[in-house]
Amino acid sequence: MAAPFWKTKTLSEMSREEWESLCDGCGRCCLNKLEDEDTGRYLYTRAACKLLNLETCQCSDYKNRHKRVHDCVALTPQNVPELGWLPESCAYRRLNEGRGLAWWHPLVSGTPETVREAGISVHDEAYSEKGISVNELVDHLWKLPKAKRKAK
Repeated sequence: MAAPFWKTKTLSEMSREEWESLCDGCGRCCLNKLEDEDTGRYLYTRAACKLLNLETCQCSDYKNRHKRVHDCVALTPQNVPELGWLPESCAYRRLNEGRGLAWWHPLVSGTPETVREAGISVHDEAYSEKGISVNELVDHLWKLPKAKRKAK
């Protein structure tokens, strides 16, 4: 049996379909983030992009997201290493750092439900940024939880 593509290919070798399948649908990258000027660390908020469907944790207008949200960043094999704000749990970041996919990733578990079961999804945690000004984001800071252990 052949090894899965994420174990045999680099990010830049993946097909478009393989690349897109790496997204686990957690919604964490769609949260507004602030950078601490003193430490350079990124701080996450519970305020999510206006296009994030908070029920499915998917972009509600993925095809046109860059037109509708001026600072939406398209992930590429070239920019993943530079994006320090990508969550530690992000498959793109994990693979770039040589860590492999987590047990809860749908490509490993076979089901998207494990993202919620592991506590990685922003479902039931995030809310829309609508009505929140940039200056108010500091009032919405959130420490991203680490994944729960795999149930035995």
